Amino acid sequence: MNKMFDEVKELRALSKGSDKAFENIYKQYSGKLYNFIMAISHGDHYIAEEVVQSTFIKLWEVREQVDTRKSILSYLSSIAKNSLFNKYQHQIVEFLYQQFLLKEQPVYDTFIEKEIDKKWLENYVDELIEQLPPSRKRIFILRRKEEFSTKEIADIMQISISTVETQLSLATKFIKRQFEKNYDKLFILCLMSLI
Repeated sequence: MNKMFDEVKELRALSKGSDKAFENIYKQYSGKLYNFIMAISHGDHYIAEEVVQSTFIKLWEVREQVDTRKSILSYLSSIAKNSLFNKYQHQIVEFLYQQFLLKEQPVYDTFIEKEIDKKWLENYVDELIEQLPPSRKRIFILRRKEEFSTKEIADIMQISISTVETQLSLATKFIKRQFEKNYDKLFILCLMSLI
């Protein structure tokens, strides 16, 4: 009972911007939260530390909206789970991006269903390439699909190597942003490919 009263008191103080209350909550719950994340991340120390840190940053950011009637540990656990899930989703987007744009190892097996998924992703990248401005699109296709060097592209298009590199960088950033916007669909496809 006393503990619950203290917790409510600390949360009220936190909602008013008390650094001391934040520090007390951190001392009380950071270890428990760390163990919780270690359990659900299969013992990944690096991720556990990062998630605990981002969870308490988030707690400070939303301190004025915290419901003092609810358990702080369940509130922190919920923030931590969302943070961990977002981190995994972001890693999957990065993984897919590397696979399909930088032509590293293929993600998919040769099963027909997975080939369909692979084709969908390749078509998606092609659609994104089509949205690029004409000269940027041509440079990107020459480099990524036809595998010309930047010097060869500069010679073909009669432009400087630095212009080629700038255009490639802009194209890559655009495609990466689109991947990040649509990570939900890509996340599901990636999970399907691992089954």
